[in-house]
Amino acid sequence: PGRVESLAGSGLATIPKEYVRPESERDNLGDAFDEALKLNSSGPQVPVVDLSGFDSPDEAVRAKCVEELKKAAEDWGVMHIVNHRIPLELIDRVREVGKGFFDLPVEQKEKYANDQASGEIQGYGSKLANNESGQLEWEDYYFHLIFPEEKTDLSRWPKEPEDYTEVTKEFAKELRVVVTKMLSMLSQGLGLESGKLEKELGGMDDLLMQMKINYYPKCPQPELALGVEAHTDVSSLTFLLTNMVPGLQLYYGGKWVIAQCVPDSLLVHIGDTLEILSNGRYRSILHRSLVNKERVRISWAVFCEPPKETIVLKPLPELVTEVAPAKFPPRTFKQHIQQKL
Repeated sequence: PGRVESLAGSGLATIPKEYVRPESERDNLGDAFDEALKLNSSGPQVPVVDLSGFDSPDEAVRAKCVEELKKAAEDWGVMHIVNHRIPLELIDRVREVGKGFFDLPVEQKEKYANDQASGEIQGYGSKLANNESGQLEWEDYYFHLIFPEEKTDLSRWPKEPEDYTEVTKEFAKELRVVVTKMLSMLSQGLGLESGKLEKELGGMDDLLMQMKINYYPKCPQPELALGVEAHTDVSSLTFLLTNMVPGLQLYYGGKWVIAQCVPDSLLVHIGDTLEILSNGRYRSILHRSLVNKERVRISWAVFCEPPKETIVLKPLPELVTEVAPAKFPPRTFKQHIQQKL
């Protein structure tokens, strides 16, 4: 497909038919700003979890923080985290270098184009996978592995802006600390040892962090298009940073609700692999991305994934009982992805 950015910049008043979603997908589909405005006046709100409590010397304060995270993971499967300890100036720089890349002319960005036909998924692209409807999504993206550092391929990273690599490496290291903290808290929420979930997902050496920078151009008919269609994440955890333009929509309580933008936060999704390990106690929520007429939206999604073939994912034995039998058959991460596709 051609680049959505080029299509959006051509001055078209109506979107091509291949971007028009089927009628069955248009429930609560509309301009992201309009949907966010509706939510501000009424409706459920994604929970906010303050991680500073987990660093407290007071055991009761730590336990309360774990309980808040556990409740959000069970009820919503998604939460904003604040006081995550990633320097806010570093987060601002991540936004700057990501926007800096997408501000380049399309011709320059094409130097980094991926080639899915040959299996090269890292790089600049406009469609990450085949979808059920056969329709296209209103986004361009950049996708690449960012951690562990020794497994990254810097030849697939943007060379422009010139500080992109430095900033992204630093962000990956800082975020990896948060990954360990979140997995520790979620382990404790299940009544397990704090290091249990991280060990089951590959630990520091094998748990991968893949970044997808999503670029959603302005859309003349947002009531007909989707930036990303409805899905659950295959990952264990997904961390989401945005340019503070709304767009993430979650299927909660039997209806679509849009996530509010919370300053200085990261939004975290529970992914399929944690839903499997927790035997369904933690929830991988269905979600999609809206677009809008007024502003470009950019989001940085970091997917934390177990190795594809060396670990078998199944409900942890400690969480399987006669009352709560195993809900998921064993599978490798690669097999799970294949089943999803």
